Amino acid sequence: MIGFTKLLTGKATVAAAVRAADCGAVPPHLLQFSTASRPIVVWNLTLRCNLQCRHCYLESSPSSQSEELSTADALQLIKEFGEMKTPVIIFSGGEPLLRSDLWKLAEQARSQGIRTALSTNGILITPDVARKLNSCGFSYVGVSIDGGPSVHDTFRGVSGAFEKTLNGLRNAKEVGLKTGIRFTVNKNNLQDIPYVFDLVKNEKIPRFCLYHLVYAGRGRDLTSIDLTIQEKREMVDYLICKAIDFHREGVEVEILTTDHHADGIYLYRWVKENLPERAQEVEQLLEFHGGCSAGVKIANIDPQGYVYPCQFWRSSSLGKFPERSFREIWYDENNQLLKALRNKQAHLKGKCGECKYNSLCGGCRIRAEAVKGDIWEEDPVCYLTNDEIMMK
Repeated sequence: MIGFTKLLTGKATVAAAVRAADCGAVPPHLLQFSTASRPIVVWNLTLRCNLQCRHCYLESSPSSQSEELSTADALQLIKEFGEMKTPVIIFSGGEPLLRSDLWKLAEQARSQGIRTALSTNGILITPDVARKLNSCGFSYVGVSIDGGPSVHDTFRGVSGAFEKTLNGLRNAKEVGLKTGIRFTVNKNNLQDIPYVFDLVKNEKIPRFCLYHLVYAGRGRDLTSIDLTIQEKREMVDYLICKAIDFHREGVEVEILTTDHHADGIYLYRWVKENLPERAQEVEQLLEFHGGCSAGVKIANIDPQGYVYPCQFWRSSSLGKFPERSFREIWYDENNQLLKALRNKQAHLKGKCGECKYNSLCGGCRIRAEAVKGDIWEEDPVCYLTNDEIMMK
């Protein structure tokens, strides 16, 4: 994730990030700048979903069926995460609220000292569910909203989804849960970004995270509606301005992007030109962040217990729990994919291999594979110019 608000306004500092790392416990607002090797875990608890979103990387739908880890195995896995000092588990799906033992899993995570977050479409968050999420200790609930009502409903595949999602978001806020909106940008909703920012401001939602398209699952069929290079640059310019405007107006909204680490390089170059006093610190924070974290600071567990470098990665599994412990899988020195991902600069090709910023970015290996057929090829939608990637 690229924290626009934190990087532009000085809400994250190198000194604070270093102190947190030295203490061994990174607070939530600095987690994106952590250098710890213990991964954040994105756990797809189920393939089942009450929507059928056009871009879903798991291709979930109301008719999806799959073997799932038993409650006993899931609880044991969380115990392992606790022993490893895993900082955060993000319970995702499908729709994670369709898994009836979610509450037991969340309680187990809390007993192990692990922060929990929920990635949900929000439709099932009734007032009662919101209270249960709060009592189970969820530190964050991220809800997907991809534009105004008609745009959102079309993208999510169900009429009336927008209003139900917004009601769920309001229910979560009402009980004091920290909430945020997740927005997956494409040509069909680019014009709706100002609408969603107005919604964030009016509803007092403290976080807006923009997701770039990743060509995985049903997203493989959406390359034609991804933004052009120029549209990406103009959009990032808009996000920079919006982050600064909100800060000046005293609007407490954190703006982030994810799944395109070139955003960090573009932002850094903007800061060098427009806020030079912030440039050195921004560069150092991006170095701490380290670009694409797949297989390094991010791990994914699928519903059956297979372990992957990130939630979009399905071409090769690292191993399966409980056949092997998660620790054994994650620290397997003989796993060639993990070794390569943890030294990715040595393997990158094309524009990514030549880029002066590849240690801060590294591109998206899934988009490279989807378009080029090679995980180490250049990210096909990098919007930085050749001059920009060759000049620090």
